[in-house]
Amino acid sequence: MSARLLLFTGKGGVGKTTLAAATSAALAAGGRKALVVSTDPAHSLGDAFGVPLGSAPTEVDAGLHAAQVDPRALVDGAWRELRGHLRTVLAGAGVDELAAEELTVLPGVEELLALAEVQRLARTGPWDVVVVDCGPTAETLRLLALPEAVGSYLERLFPTHRRVVRGLLAGLAGTRAPAERWDATADALGRLAEGLEQLRALLTSDATAVRLVLTPERVVAAETRRTVTALALQGIRVDGVIANRLVPHPGDDPGPAAAWLRTRRAEQDAVLASLDLGAVRAVEHRAGEPVGLAALLEVADALYAGADPLDGAGPAGPLVDVARVGDEYELRLALPVGDADLRLARVGDDLAVTVDGRRKLIALPSLLRRCLVVGAELDDDGVAVRFRPDPDLWMR
Repeated sequence: MSARLLLFTGKGGVGKTTLAAATSAALAAGGRKALVVSTDPAHSLGDAFGVPLGSAPTEVDAGLHAAQVDPRALVDGAWRELRGHLRTVLAGAGVDELAAEELTVLPGVEELLALAEVQRLARTGPWDVVVVDCGPTAETLRLLALPEAVGSYLERLFPTHRRVVRGLLAGLAGTRAPAERWDATADALGRLAEGLEQLRALLTSDATAVRLVLTPERVVAAETRRTVTALALQGIRVDGVIANRLVPHPGDDPGPAAAWLRTRRAEQDAVLASLDLGAVRAVEHRAGEPVGLAALLEVADALYAGADPLDGAGPAGPLVDVARVGDEYELRLALPVGDADLRLARVGDDLAVTVDGRRKLIALPSLLRRCLVVGAELDDDGVAVRFRPDPDLWMR
């Protein structure tokens, strides 16, 4: 996929849809072909532009198209074939029809298909940039974690080797059904696994970045810091943080209203200073609601101040890095943990990392599989886990 992918998310109500629309409008005004897509079930992207939108890209302006993904329609279409195959397997294994129907309703399938549709639109269109208006933060984190989670589950249940899958399916359901049926089911599962792997590759590529939108409030800022950590844990790059709806600074006006504005702005500035997430772009609260292309371009002018809307913090470094330190090895996790609840555990050949309840298994390099964990430390750059060679394992 040659198009850049920018995903906007944030706590509900912070204005991410408006800023996603404004960014896409600025990109198109700068001569790039831009598509902005909403996967948010609230579907307010059309309201921001002031035009009706559907699931197919609609031209909003020269070089700018917009669409709202309809996950329900995708479930009724693309998911129907695979559900039919799975029902066949379950029925052949002796599961009654009603239970088979319930077991094939995969949690999160609507979100997965919405993400796959974004990928399809990015690959098949002439776009230089695809801007995605995602749902609120919690939904987006779940959405971005689904390809890896479901792909891992599928791989454990049905290994990707086609002959193995066919043998497993035939073993589950006996030999009453013709071989062609198991071939078709194996092919369908293989396509699903391949699609999930492509989604994972897309989300963790340097062409993809997340922009987090917040309002300068302590509760929202705390959630934003946790989101940065959660995304780093998934290997997804954050290339920008945007503070929306700052109170305009009243200057030297001595009136009581101006005093209130100064106090509120000082509180907001203090929240932003405590973020510790690098440079933060800021947009002041506007008197009128920004609806329509002209108003959105004004927001973009205030947001980017003449800079290229594609410019972010640049590609992040690797999540995992290993270096030798004296007689030990140090595995560094580039996780901005902050005050999050961090837990580490050795699980066989994996390191289990849990941050605020979100768990990821990181496969240890072969060198460290023959070592013992002897300690871990936190610093401003992330987590450093120390390993020492185990003589018993090194002799094997």
